[in-house]
Amino acid sequence: MGAGHDHGHTHDALATGTAAAAYRGRLRVALSITLTVMVVEIVGGVVADSLALIADAAHMATDALGLGMALLAIHFSSLPPSEKRTFGYARAEILAALANCLLLLGVGGYVLYEAIQRFVTPAETHGGLTVVFGVIGLVANMISLSLLMRGQKDSLNVRGAFLEVAADALGSLAVIIAATVIMTTGWQTADPIASILIGLMIVPRTWKLFQETLDVLLEAAPKDVDMAEVRAHILALPGVEDVHDLHAWTITSGMPVLSAHVVVSSDVLSAIGHEKMLHELQGCLGVHFDVGHCTFQLEPSGHAQHETKLCH
Repeated sequence: MGAGHDHGHTHDALATGTAAAAYRGRLRVALSITLTVMVVEIVGGVVADSLALIADAAHMATDALGLGMALLAIHFSSLPPSEKRTFGYARAEILAALANCLLLLGVGGYVLYEAIQRFVTPAETHGGLTVVFGVIGLVANMISLSLLMRGQKDSLNVRGAFLEVAADALGSLAVIIAATVIMTTGWQTADPIASILIGLMIVPRTWKLFQETLDVLLEAAPKDVDMAEVRAHILALPGVEDVHDLHAWTITSGMPVLSAHVVVSSDVLSAIGHEKMLHELQGCLGVHFDVGHCTFQLEPSGHAQHETKLCH
């Protein structure tokens, strides 16, 4: 007869919030800074007729929306589980990260398109004003980056926001360099070139985050969990004869889960009992792998064949 056991307790984990929840206050500050700088850069771009500055402001607008969605996702993910949604709304964080990716890819394409148009129809950019507004944007972005630096290691949602701000910081730097070139040489082409660089900086980072987000949505094994090693460690426990239906996936950032059916020798199971065997399994995974929420079903020899017959 099988026995199910759940270590880690998902409800308790959800009650403490997702990995991004701890950075709610910092995300709010970053959002306020981003909105302020966005308005400043829009005004500066219009006054100085700088596409690079306007492109950076457009990216700022996307960042503001992304940060807003990240905060909204944190709110939903903190809602308690229900009978219908047993994991609550924890996956909302990942959906927000996916939306951020799509927005960033759209902004990157728009910036590249507008930059090419500037090569066709050049414009006169005021270098001095562009430098001033570019420096304001860079300083603001550096403050936001310092606020999100720690959280981006723990949460895909915060990482999405961090990457957006990082791309903005690089964009502001490109704006300053381009404006300095225009001031010293009068070479107006520096402005669309800087815009292209901003667009190209957005896409690779966004693509990487997009792939990680899809892995979570497709319930791929967590990237730091080697399933072959997990199987080997379980099989190495005394009395374990086989492992089947072994699955590991991620509900949201910082919440990996694992389930498995473990076939145990009847003699060993009778000798040490189900509880001791379950603690052995949990201890094995807890020491070697960062998976706190595990569900095991213990089975005597031959039970797997019985399950197969029932399925058919």
